[in-house]
Amino acid sequence: MFNLHGKKGLVVGVANNHSIAYGCAKAFDLCGADLAITYMNAKSETYVRPLAEILGADIIAPLDVEQPEQLEALFKLIEEKWGKLDFLVHSIAFAPKDDLHGRVTDSSREGFMRAMDISCHSFVRMAKLAEPLMKDGGCLLTMSYMGADEVIENYGIMGPVKAALQSVSRYLAAELGPKGIRVHAISPGPLQTRAASGIKEFDKLMENAIERAPLHTLVSIEDIGALSAYLVSDVAKSLTGGTIHIDGGYHIVG
Repeated sequence: MFNLHGKKGLVVGVANNHSIAYGCAKAFDLCGADLAITYMNAKSETYVRPLAEILGADIIAPLDVEQPEQLEALFKLIEEKWGKLDFLVHSIAFAPKDDLHGRVTDSSREGFMRAMDISCHSFVRMAKLAEPLMKDGGCLLTMSYMGADEVIENYGIMGPVKAALQSVSRYLAAELGPKGIRVHAISPGPLQTRAASGIKEFDKLMENAIERAPLHTLVSIEDIGALSAYLVSDVAKSLTGGTIHIDGGYHIVG
């Protein structure tokens, strides 16, 4: 697809072989990039490590973004191993079940703040740590959803959180642009991932997307991976600050 030979990339958010992050990692590997892939804990390592090894990842490391020392240790390892970083994918999100399944009006302060910290501010923290490693520029990608732009039934507090994430990506693009660091939010249509399984009646949401999208199809993790490979490549060097929809056109019909 695109030439990523010699580029070093960090992929955060692989949980299993259905993860968006895994689709991205596969595309990057196909294009020749060297990869660092993270897992959240010992339980998830049993699923993630075999996938990372199949892709020949140079770095396979733990990362729980609620543990600040792990994030700093990861970037120190990247600096020691590679001395640079060309791109990263932030594909993690979380909200406590009670807050996710309830009304935004009823969301707890603690639940809202935790969802914002894990799903949004962690991207800011990664950008700060990546900045000094992107000496020759680079690209930061994060994953959003249409619920950031309009009310999606049962999406709950993740709507405001993803809206904040999209805004953050624009501010990061403006601030880091002079250093040649590009930033995008990718907004896929609904697809079956472990994270999506926590949303009530998600099957209905996917059925509605197929029915209403102009292309009458769901997006795949391979589609998202191909888009991500394009965005981190030099071919897209003049693009930054976008929220890029990949959903069969669903976002234009609402």
